Parts: sequence; C-alpha cells; structure tokens
Amino acid sequence: MNLTIFSTRPYDREFLERARLAADPGGTHYHFTYLDAGLDLNTAATAAGAQAVCAFVNDRLDAPVLERLHQLGVRLVVLRCAGFNQVDLAAAARLGLQVGRVPEYSPHAVAEHTVALLLTLNRKIHRAHARVREGNFALDGLLGFDLHGRTVGVVGTGKIGECFARILGPGFGCRLLGLDPQPNPACEAMGMRYVASLAELLAASDVVSLHCPLTPQTKHLIDAAAMAGMKRGAVLLNTSRGAVVDAGAAIAALKTGQLGGLGLDVYEEEGSLFFRDLSAEALQDDVFARLLTFPNVLITGHQGFFTADALSAIADTTMANLQSFERTGRPLHPVP
Repeated sequence: MNLTIFSTRPYDREFLERARLAADPGGTHYHFTYLDAGLDLNTAATAAGAQAVCAFVNDRLDAPVLERLHQLGVRLVVLRCAGFNQVDLAAAARLGLQVGRVPEYSPHAVAEHTVALLLTLNRKIHRAHARVREGNFALDGLLGFDLHGRTVGVVGTGKIGECFARILGPGFGCRLLGLDPQPNPACEAMGMRYVASLAELLAASDVVSLHCPLTPQTKHLIDAAAMAGMKRGAVLLNTSRGAVVDAGAAIAALKTGQLGGLGLDVYEEEGSLFFRDLSAEALQDDVFARLLTFPNVLITGHQGFFTADALSAIADTTMANLQSFERTGRPLHPVP
C-alpha cells in the first residue's frame, strides 16, 4: 500500500518509520513517501500512485483538493491529529473517500503544556530567565499570584480538559468551573462545578483555559464581548484551535488591561507561520507581530502535542487506521 505523507518533519518520519517497520518488518507491503510540503490544490498531484494520503493540522482538504485526490486514485485520508475542521466531510462522503484521524494521542502532553504556559506567564519565568542571563537579578515587574485558591474555568472537559483540571484542581488546589455540553463525571468527582453559560464562567474565573474543538459554534467563541465579560486581569490560555480566540479582540483587551495575560499554542492564521523556520524573514502577519509586543503574552508554535509519547501514539494510530482500511474498507478511527 502506498501512502503519501504531507507536512512532515524529521521527527514525523522517525516515529512513522518505527510504526511502519513494526507493522511490516520486511518493509515490502507499506511504502511511505514523505513530503515537506503541505497538502493543498497545488501539491495534491504529488499523491499520484498512492492509495492513501496522510495530512496534518494545517493541510487543506477542501472540496477541490479532495476531488483532485479522488481523481488520482486516493481512497483514504488519514489525519495525524484529532481535529478535522480542515476537511470538507460532505465532499469526502460524496466522493466515497474514507477519512480517519487520531482521536487521542496523549492528553497529558497538551494539558501539561497548557500548565507550563500558565506558570510561565504568571511567574514571568521567560522574562526572569532573560534577565538573569544578563546579570539582572532585580525582581521588579516579576510579581505573580498564588494559583492555590484561585478559580480556573475550563471550556471543554474531554480528555485534555480533564487532565488539565486534575493538575490545577487536586494538584494546585484551584477551584474548578467547567463548561461542556456533556459534563465529565471524572471532572465532577474532583470538585468541578459546571456552569450554565460561558458568560458565567468568564465572569468568575481568574484563569480560563480552552480545550474545545473548532466548530461553527466555537469559532471566535472568545471575542470582544466575551473578553469584556471576563474578570479584569484574568489569564486566557488556548491550546485547542486558533480560531476559537479572536486575536484582534485579544489585542484590544490586552491594551486596556482587561486581559491580564494570554498564553497561546495555536493561532488562527498559523498555517503560514508554524512548523517552519522563518527567522531570516520579515514577519508578514501584522496581528501576530502585534501580539508579540506584549510582555504578558506567551506564544509557542503548536508544540503542545510534541512529546515522544504523543508522537509514538500518533504514528501507531495512523498505522492502525491503514491496516483497518485494508481489512474492512474503513479506518479504525473514522471521523464522527
């Protein structure tokens, strides 16, 4: 079976090769072609001769791309991620293309990274590190607050939200508020109180952490009105999908002090930025550039998933989807 894999980096290839050889020790059944380029209408032709393609979070899988893949003989799309908002599922169904994903890899990886963002922002670790390296040991401007006893609002309490809540609730002694259409009994057992509305959660929370999928209902869920309703000086964290937060509104809230801190591992227009080295180029995204000017903003380049445990799980699940498709005509983990 031939698989063309888009948006790959050396670490992707390392873990996917391990999974391929574990499933096919002789190396004769599965043939992987690794491409640095992302998948879009211009690069889809490189999948010629493949029965399946593998895509990542910022690859384009809209109707024109899927139609082109179908013309080339592709019958399966496997995603190396949990989210599938980048896929036109109606077009895939019309074309008879199967779409699989990695529904979970390591919720601990993303949850722990979210906590790292929070701790770094609150205690100004990034600024303190830079000062100490320059011989400046003054503490002015580095004042933080105890997390113990503070209220943390968790929007989306699936596996990642649950892991995050467990660290902040039983671990740090925070009060937990939750918002999710389907309350998680494990979160309730650790003392989380579910609220009826986003407005109620925002008004009461010192820290708000987003762990919800991107849907039409959650796009710009945190907009200007939502930020105006937050507790003044609260910290906002987003490790879910970039478009859940209106970045322009966040800039306005940061300028007035309404938003006390912003930690992002995702960004709405990250497709033109993340997963590549642009250090020798001028930054073209003015909104992103403005965010970087705030001392109370911390941004990482979509690395929340980036642990050896998670990459291994992603590769293994990708192989399981391929093997299931060969046996049954469907991936082991089809999109819902």
